[in-house]
This record gives sequence, structure tokens and C-alpha cells, in this order.
Amino acid sequence: MRWVNTTVSFTPCSKSKPADRPAGRLAAWLGALLLATWLGWFPTPAAAQAPLTEITQLRLERSGDSIYLNAAVQFDLPALVEEVLDKGIAIYFVADAELFRERWYWTDQKMAQVSRHMRLAYQPLTRRWRLNVSPVPITNAGFGATLNQNFETLADALDAVKRIGRLRMGDVAEIGDDPVHAVQFRFRLDTTQLPRPFQIGVAGQADWNITAERTAKLTLEKSR
Repeated sequence: MRWVNTTVSFTPCSKSKPADRPAGRLAAWLGALLLATWLGWFPTPAAAQAPLTEITQLRLERSGDSIYLNAAVQFDLPALVEEVLDKGIAIYFVADAELFRERWYWTDQKMAQVSRHMRLAYQPLTRRWRLNVSPVPITNAGFGATLNQNFETLADALDAVKRIGRLRMGDVAEIGDDPVHAVQFRFRLDTTQLPRPFQIGVAGQADWNITAERTAKLTLEKSR
């Protein structure tokens, strides 16, 4: 019998450590970053919060044969929105109001629904701020029948935006002269009227979320 002398050689397989692999290096890096953040080496970004917007006043009054709503809104314009204004881009605000007649036997009856649209823009040539006010949406095709006001400062223009005065709800003959009416009022910064590139850019940004809503039972007062 012939014996065959066979020699088997084994070459050690080079095994990389987990940290040397791409996934391992990524996990190690994330772990180090998390540890550094926990130790306070890197500051964590603060959570974005929408600017505080509140409706501070609602007043329903009768003047002659008409019923008007007066409202006041309080908010601070974020720096990001001011930068857009400074670049000559107009911004739009909308105030919506609905007036209801209470019915104990059924749901409340909507008696009136009105809106006020406001366009605020900076005029570089005159270095003044222009506010256009209209009961219908203001488009770039033309402002139509709008009330135009000019202001020397942005603060003065914003004060006019925040005061929703004499919003005509309708005639007393149509609404009725009940002593108390339920009113729902909404105020918002309308980003849908921004140029298309800006609409995409502001999506999800809290700075542009300027909105408030309030429902109240208001006593119909005489005009002062």
C-alpha cells in the first residue's frame, strides 16, 4: 500500500473588527457623537416653536342698520418673515369671521360669513410700507377695489394688520337684533399666496405658522 503524504496548509482568514467595517465605523461615530452630546460637548438645537399668536379682543356692535365685528390680534413677526419682506416679497394675512344664531332645538344657524384680506409689502422706491385691504383675495393680476394705506415703518403697518376694525357682518334685518350672538373668528398668515419657490421653502417651518382662532358669545353693543 502506498502512503500518500499530503500536506494541508491553512491560511488564516483576515477578519476585520466590527469598527473597521463601514457600518461599524458609522455606528461607532454615532455612538461617540451621542456620548459627546450627552456630556455637553455639543449643544443640541432647540425645538422650533411657532410664534405665539392670540386674539386679544372681540367686540360686536350695531351702527345704524348694520352689525360690525371689531377684533385685535397680537403676534410678533419672526425675523425670517421680515427678511422675506425686506427682499420685496409681499406677505398676506386673512381674517375670517362667522356669525351664528343659537337654536336650542337644532344646531346653530350661520347668519353671516365675511373675510378681510391684507397684503403687506415694502416699497423700495419710496421706502415706505404699503398695506392693501380687500374683502376678496388680492392677486398679482390686480388689486381691484382695495383700500390702500402707506406707513413709514413696519411696526406701524403691522399695528394696522393687528386691528381688525369694523368688519361688516351684514344688515340687522338679515341677522336679527338678538342681544347675544355666537361668533367664530380666525386669523392667519396665508402662505398659499407666496411665490411658488417660497411656498416650497416655508413648508414645515414654524416661523410661518402665524394663526389663531377663537369662538365666543358676544353681546351686541351700540356703536360708540
